[in-house]
Amino acid sequence: MKSFQSLGIRAPILSALTDCGYETPTLIQEKAIPAGLNGRDVLGSAQTGTGKTCAFGVPILQRLAKGGRKTGVRALILTPTRELAIQIDENLKAYGKNLPLTEAVIFGGVGQAPQVEQLKKGVNILTATPGRLLDLCGQGLLDLSTVEIFVLDEADRMLDMGFIHDVRKVIKLLPEKKQTMFFSATLPPEILDLVDTLLHDPVKVAAAPVSSPVEVIRQEVCLVDRSNKTNLLVRLMEEEQVKNALVFTRTKHGADKVARDLVKRGVTAAAIHGNKSQTARQESLRKFKAGEIRVLVATDIAARGLDIEELSHVFNYNLSEVPETYIHRIGRTGRAGHGGTAISFCDYGELPMLKDIEKLLKKPIPRREHDFPMEVFEAPRDAKGRPVNAEDAEARQAAREKNAARKKQAAEKKAAEAAAREAKEKKQANVEAPAPAPGKKEKERRTFPHGKQNRGDLQSFLDAQPKEDTPVVMVHRNPLEGEVVMDATARLLAAKPVYHYYKPPKPDQEKAGRRKRGKPSSKGKQTSAVEKSPEASRSAQSRQAPKKGIPAPLKPGKKRNDRGRGRIPPRVDAPQSRQKDSTEQKSLMKPFYISHD
Repeated sequence: MKSFQSLGIRAPILSALTDCGYETPTLIQEKAIPAGLNGRDVLGSAQTGTGKTCAFGVPILQRLAKGGRKTGVRALILTPTRELAIQIDENLKAYGKNLPLTEAVIFGGVGQAPQVEQLKKGVNILTATPGRLLDLCGQGLLDLSTVEIFVLDEADRMLDMGFIHDVRKVIKLLPEKKQTMFFSATLPPEILDLVDTLLHDPVKVAAAPVSSPVEVIRQEVCLVDRSNKTNLLVRLMEEEQVKNALVFTRTKHGADKVARDLVKRGVTAAAIHGNKSQTARQESLRKFKAGEIRVLVATDIAARGLDIEELSHVFNYNLSEVPETYIHRIGRTGRAGHGGTAISFCDYGELPMLKDIEKLLKKPIPRREHDFPMEVFEAPRDAKGRPVNAEDAEARQAAREKNAARKKQAAEKKAAEAAAREAKEKKQANVEAPAPAPGKKEKERRTFPHGKQNRGDLQSFLDAQPKEDTPVVMVHRNPLEGEVVMDATARLLAAKPVYHYYKPPKPDQEKAGRRKRGKPSSKGKQTSAVEKSPEASRSAQSRQAPKKGIPAPLKPGKKRNDRGRGRIPPRVDAPQSRQKDSTEQKSLMKPFYISHD
């Protein structure tokens, strides 16, 4: 028999394996580790519990340590469940505790902030579930272009859980040149198609025939009615003196129900399934490993993610429709060569599933006698007479009741909030009641306190006034009579007196025998007024300056034009005794007084 040292493993890793209690390699480890150390692609097929984590973990640690210190994610391990991811990360930390490599694990169901902070510090080996990995890559918080080794663990479980499309997306994010190790307990046709596109000239390692159970596990089946399964479980735990047991159910509702029934019967138990938060699942698993609770009830999601040392018993409360799942369930016990017991319960409706499992195992499972034999030999049927699975029907009914209760609670909460809001608004309305808006009649009452007035014409108003003995005479008063102050409009509208002015002669022209120049003749000489004819003399005399205040007479058909060519515009000099007219002022808005002497 070979030893770990003969496989070419270095001293720091050998020391860590010895501290973990590893003495001799298993069959899958003996064949996969040398191929992984040489950089070859590996296709491993082995039942659960045979040490696959060590088979790919040791080559990853030794190859990365040999390559020296580098930044970025250099190895990626993809797993289907959170529990399995945590388990692999813990094992890698134990194997590589003497190496300067950093490990981290990321999965969904919890906040991403702590995981992102850990990635920013630098991670060499990353273990992840597909959902959270793609989420962080989509946010630009994780780069997979530096991956040198890619490991896909539990590939068939990825297919069962619907992760096969996510796996293909992850592969597209990885560099083309890399080492790939592929491990699966079973190899269905869909997985083989993925293998052909993922691996290049792989080394095929098969530790046992595909889908064969571990031979060291004692298997039994109990034919029992569905209503007596809990009673039988409690009785077998007393007979077998069970130290710790893992119970598998078909549905999440069934897991919660079985855990509650066991607690009522004095057996410490807890349930873990997909509806539980990651924190609750981890706490239940911790208590189970620490021995604080005796029974852990789980659905198939935990079938491949639990690694519990010295787990003595596994109970299949319900059989699975997929025969391969039976192998994964019972593989939780009998790990690392230790013995274990797997007991399955089968009611009348599950007999076809039992036949499929025995066909896969190629041998019948021994029947066990007990105090609750099967008495109902008819499968449950629905209202239309069709056979149904009682567990599924009960889970659907429970889901409907839970949904109805949730809706009723939401409606009650909404009604309570509406009532509280209405009471608050009513209270505010009573405290601060605003005055109502006045209507048409109220507006008229406020505008006309003594009644609506007559809105007729002026004559109707005057006719309605009380008559007096003396007649009323309306006299228009001339604003220019007397000394009154007028505004600008009155001044513009008021009649203005007309004044005529003339231009006084120049001082050098006032001489005796005044002579006035006439128009030049055609011959270029001037003719004086004295030398003209008597008619011209009379015409010239008529053009003499008139007396003060009297304008000179005009010829018929002529207009006065004192502004002749070359003449200065006449200067207007108002009498000293008169105030200047408003139009002669700089501003029409200045008041003035008009007086008549």
